[in-house]
Amino acid sequence: MKRLKTSAFVGALAATGLALSAVAAQAAEWKAWNIHVDGYPNTVAMDKFAELVAEKTGGEITIKNFHAGVLGSQPDAIEQVRAGALEVGNFNLGPMGPTVPETNVVSLPFIFKSPDQMFRVLDGEAGEIIAKGMEAKGLVPLAWYDSGARSFYNSKHAIMKPDDVTGLKVRVMNNDLYSGMISALGGNPSPMAFAEVQQALKTGVVDGAENNWPSFESTGHYEVAGFYSLSEHLIIPECLCVNADAWNALSDENKAAIREAAEESAVLQREEWNKRSDTSKDKVIAAGVQFNEIPDKSAFQMAMQPVYDGYLEDNPDLKSLVELIQNTE
Repeated sequence: MKRLKTSAFVGALAATGLALSAVAAQAAEWKAWNIHVDGYPNTVAMDKFAELVAEKTGGEITIKNFHAGVLGSQPDAIEQVRAGALEVGNFNLGPMGPTVPETNVVSLPFIFKSPDQMFRVLDGEAGEIIAKGMEAKGLVPLAWYDSGARSFYNSKHAIMKPDDVTGLKVRVMNNDLYSGMISALGGNPSPMAFAEVQQALKTGVVDGAENNWPSFESTGHYEVAGFYSLSEHLIIPECLCVNADAWNALSDENKAAIREAAEESAVLQREEWNKRSDTSKDKVIAAGVQFNEIPDKSAFQMAMQPVYDGYLEDNPDLKSLVELIQNTE
């Protein structure tokens, strides 16, 4: 076997070291936040996203998921991703509204006609405007997840008309638009973290809340709130977001690979969401929850006019975005 001269051997080692250093500089483990429990559609999709990222980047980027909100509340996690303490988050756009004005538009009650129309909006010009607003605040959206339609549930009675909300203490996410929505219906809004709602319902701190079928079921809220009324007043998307600095540090190849992984995870999430929504609804009704539809929602929609007026007064530059969403078929 031919031996390298000492100088050549040292040079080879140095070259190898430089090559390894280059790989190490690109390789990174990202931490990802998710509020949902094991088996939830978003959790399944996030785990798939991590698997695909490792595969598509050849292991240069790996993702460690932290589910069930173990790294903090959603508002805290949004700030952690913005600051770079976390690289990835699966966020509902509702709690993002106070930080990113463009995302607050989707929190206007009844602004979307259906989840399908919402995705058409996000895939078009309005979605580009919202994404740019997020990027300006340090969050890059990679894909949009489904979170269905949110409806009212409580421990007192069925809700068929706005007056039925009067006097109820209703938990809402931390966003002034949601507090305004409940106040416009005559209720008492109670902003609080999602993890606190179960105990608050049990102890009577709140009479009810509002959410989709899977969240109502997976949290056990249905065990203490026996009335679910299909108001579908909010249809709010969720994003799979990444810290802007971490994103901008990537090669073009890894950006393309990670975005592709995110979009594939979104297809899975939406499929899982549809299946889970049906099974969650069946489960809570079988458990004795009294479910009612609301045939005419026009009174609820009319009651929201002060919410829209106040929003547009504070954000006149977003009026065109509101109209763009409303005019999308």
